Amino acid sequence: MIDTLAEPTLVAPEQLVIGSRGTRRFEGVEHGAAVSYFFVDNRPGEGSGLHWHPYPETWVVLEGEATFVVADRRIVATAGDTVTGPAFVPHRFTNTGDARMRLIGIHASAVIIQTDLE
Repeated sequence: MIDTLAEPTLVAPEQLVIGSRGTRRFEGVEHGAAVSYFFVDNRPGEGSGLHWHPYPETWVVLEGEATFVVADRRIVATAGDTVTGPAFVPHRFTNTGDARMRLIGIHASAVIIQTDLE
């Protein structure tokens, strides 16, 4: 349960890094927040595997180009675009541009719950 009386906090990027290239994982429950997110930093050709969550996910492309596959839909998004995916629907994304791709994957949950399909 989220503590609605929690104090505001600042979480430095280096506290959230996973892997070696700057991708970060923020789980809201650890910081008194009701949402979680991934900050993704991918090179061309990199991306996520096919997976789903028991809640909706929203992606905001900050830089570059990402191709999302959500169920049977293919969506190409560039910097400034927002893409949404419903709960329980398999999805993935790939950097299909020729430069770095950065995005935020916002999880409508205080805890990231993911079922990998690949």
